[in-house]
Amino acid sequence: MPCLNEARTLAACIKKAQLFLNEYDVSGEVIIADNGSTDGSVELAKSMNAKVVRANPRGYGAALAAGIEAAKGKYVIMGDSDESYDFSALFPFVEKLRAGYDLVMGNRFRGRIVPGAMPFMHRYFGNPFLTAIGRLFFSCKECGDFYCGLRGFQREAVRALQLQSRGMEFALEMIVKARLHDLRITEVPITLSPHGRDRAPHLRWYRDGWRSLRFYLLMSPRWFFGIPGVILLVGGMIVSSLLLPGPLYVMSITFDYHTLMYSTSAIVLGYQSILLFVFAELMAVETGLHPVGSRFGFLQQRRTLERCMVIAITLAALGVVLGIIATRQWSLVRFGNLRPAVTIRLVSCSVLFLLLGGQTLLAGFFFGLMNLVAERRALRASSSLGAAESKAGS
Repeated sequence: MPCLNEARTLAACIKKAQLFLNEYDVSGEVIIADNGSTDGSVELAKSMNAKVVRANPRGYGAALAAGIEAAKGKYVIMGDSDESYDFSALFPFVEKLRAGYDLVMGNRFRGRIVPGAMPFMHRYFGNPFLTAIGRLFFSCKECGDFYCGLRGFQREAVRALQLQSRGMEFALEMIVKARLHDLRITEVPITLSPHGRDRAPHLRWYRDGWRSLRFYLLMSPRWFFGIPGVILLVGGMIVSSLLLPGPLYVMSITFDYHTLMYSTSAIVLGYQSILLFVFAELMAVETGLHPVGSRFGFLQQRRTLERCMVIAITLAALGVVLGIIATRQWSLVRFGNLRPAVTIRLVSCSVLFLLLGGQTLLAGFFFGLMNLVAERRALRASSSLGAAESKAGS
């Protein structure tokens, strides 16, 4: 149980948890992960034979991480210490964990929400909206309440996820990484009661809602960079191909080279967004945010830079050729006034290919740099492993 000045409700939570352990003959311990309480919560927990763990720095995630690390059992069940959850009714979690599931989520919407336990905006808008985004972004259909604080899990399975968030995003990171690492996830209905605090909860709906959305976007570059990039790229290519031969007339509206400039800009932006999507995916794998996959394995080959250079030179050459053609047309009128409708089409395409070539070249150098870093890391890991084996053998 994470705890920050919960003396008013902590005793009841500990008592219910101990009652559950005794009633169902479950071997376990009650751990209070204290985050800097000054109201006597620590002394109260110790007096009730609960294990107290000091968690630094402050933060919901930091407290939970400290508690998980200190736990000795095979399974861990976490929940807020404000009396909003019934710790005497945890056996459904234990049953699912014993059945082999790695993460068992509580679902307040499938269970019961006591009147006054959840604010109207959270219940009907914020939570359903953000949960729907999480289910869509990460294909996590097994979970219908991403923000439920009562959940159980296999301790070693969650420790292997190497959760890093120290704030409220910790709970989301657990679900997202569990899904990305193909852990077995299920849920059980629970009851949510009004909290017993005599003060406002630590949750701030606007701040924490934005942090949740930001976390989703950062953890799912496909939706933040990939899909928007494809839409911009394909849309820009379609519009540009329609406008290159000449003006396009739709009823009484004329689309000409002015629109072409916007469509070529969309191509550049879309291409850059797709490159950022690939960068983010590779970086997420390198930093451990995502599991190692083979989707972009071809970019981790030694000759990635050379291949990107070939593509970049080809695109740039097309741009140069179009630029030469435009200059040739200009020379035919002794470098005087040109017909904008014709010249701008050539110049726009020339600039487009030059920009795409430059972006591809820079991307190739970035991929090469990432591959170099990955190779150095793998070499150090191999050397360390070899040294450890030699030491063990001697």
